[in-house]
Amino acid sequence: MSRSTRGRRTALTAVGAMTAAAAVLMTAGCSADSGDADGDVTIEFAQWWEPELPEGALRSIMDDFEAANPGITVELISGPYASTKEQLFAGAASGTMPDVVGLDGAWVSDFAKQGAIADLTSLMNEQGMDDSKLASQIQIDGATYMIPVVNFVYPLFVNTDLLSEAGIDQVPSTRTEFETAAKAITDLGSGASGWVLPLSLEAPNGIQNDVMSWNWASGGSMLTDSGQPDVTNADVASTVEYVKSLWDDGVIAAGSFTMKEQDKVEEFTNGRVGMMIDSLSHINLIQENNPDLNFDIAAIPAEDGYDGSRGIPYASWGIGVADGSDHQAEALKLVEYLMSADVNSELSTIANAFPGNVDSTPEFGDGKELFEKAFEIYQSGYPANEFTGLPVSEELMRQFDTELQKYLSGDESVDEMLSTVQDSWTAEF
Repeated sequence: MSRSTRGRRTALTAVGAMTAAAAVLMTAGCSADSGDADGDVTIEFAQWWEPELPEGALRSIMDDFEAANPGITVELISGPYASTKEQLFAGAASGTMPDVVGLDGAWVSDFAKQGAIADLTSLMNEQGMDDSKLASQIQIDGATYMIPVVNFVYPLFVNTDLLSEAGIDQVPSTRTEFETAAKAITDLGSGASGWVLPLSLEAPNGIQNDVMSWNWASGGSMLTDSGQPDVTNADVASTVEYVKSLWDDGVIAAGSFTMKEQDKVEEFTNGRVGMMIDSLSHINLIQENNPDLNFDIAAIPAEDGYDGSRGIPYASWGIGVADGSDHQAEALKLVEYLMSADVNSELSTIANAFPGNVDSTPEFGDGKELFEKAFEIYQSGYPANEFTGLPVSEELMRQFDTELQKYLSGDESVDEMLSTVQDSWTAEF
């Protein structure tokens, strides 16, 4: 089987005020009865979406839901991705998870095994929700635990002013072109680095988004055809060796070992790095925080000579219902509303994302040029995120991250690194 075919198969299988927010999330929880004496119900919806959308956009959708569903009030519990993740894991452990939760596919297996999130297959059947128009569902042992509401691709973002200043007249398409551009930007002497790589062990999703994405972009896979770990293969080795070459070139922004995703976005937004791999969901944030920044997007560069379909990383704003919620029926009504064709079209448009309802269509138009370009990149390749739905997905990333840091620091060879990761992943599986 070719790398392209293998990568596509595994990818499509996978598809199958911070402190205040944290405090609210810890104390809110579904264990308390949020029903009023007159029968009205308040459901809590914890997510990181609101800060990444235009101001007031998510609240407006909730207001429309409340108008269409008298007696149900939605309380939004919003915070950045990292703090939302931290508090949801704490809530899962303590049994205080809010009624409705925004989910990353990497969390689903852990939450399902803890019994923290509900079996949506059973809940949809009980409440009569039609799931025939859902583009995808994330399942564990045949039961759905997460529904992707909207999907984001992770293309290459480039600061076009820095590229031009460095004498690069086109966005890199191959690994060699990327390395050349990264060196040229770093050599400008302006203090800007060519690339940014977040490798925080606390939030190790940089392995998924910023490292393994190079593998998928060239049709590679980190799993066998049967879905078992295969990180010692030549494609993965080539990927980490390429990252090491960029590290040795000195083109990666300082502080990688403690940097998180939001730090990466801040570095790019402030013009301190020339290129990053990032989610389309951050376009609004970047443009709002630095309206003068000129940037473009492109497919992630592939290995020199590779001419197959390119895997493009994706992530979803997924949604689930707390298993311990006292208001699961009302919570599912909110899920069903967000997945309805018109609402899903609206949300995907304002989020710069692709819809989770097969009948929904995002609007392209003025100000959506990058979104339309991303859709073309998406259509020309295939969605690739092999971490989605894996057991202890976050821990798998952390184990890979730990060994990668040793490899980058020169403390072990690439063979030692990948052999250690293979053994630890095999034990987890």
